[in-house]
Amino acid sequence: MKRSGAVRKAQLRTVVAAVLAAAALATATNARADDVGRAANEAGMGVTTAVANLVYIPAKIGYAALGGLTGGLGYLLTGGNKEVADRVWVSSIGGDYVLSRQQVKGEQEIHFAGQSDPDM
Repeated sequence: MKRSGAVRKAQLRTVVAAVLAAAALATATNARADDVGRAANEAGMGVTTAVANLVYIPAKIGYAALGGLTGGLGYLLTGGNKEVADRVWVSSIGGDYVLSRQQVKGEQEIHFAGQSDPDM
């Protein structure tokens, strides 16, 4: 008799598990193909942006560093003329240091160099 009680409990557990599994499957929403495609596209753009930044960031930092040194040298060689140094510093040190997804997609401009003031 103990065996039949244990068997019934096991059968009851199986039925309860099956009902819960069926309820979970019935309420689960299926991912649509466009949602999957959109997610894959976003993931791809994230990877593309990261790879682009692996090249862009060191190039921009190198450009800014050389511009900083060149502007400093221009300042010294002109006897302390800050306008000469500023022309070099603003264009080399200014600009974007990291690319965004919108820039990689072409939706926003990339400003590698800073925008100089035309009145300088």
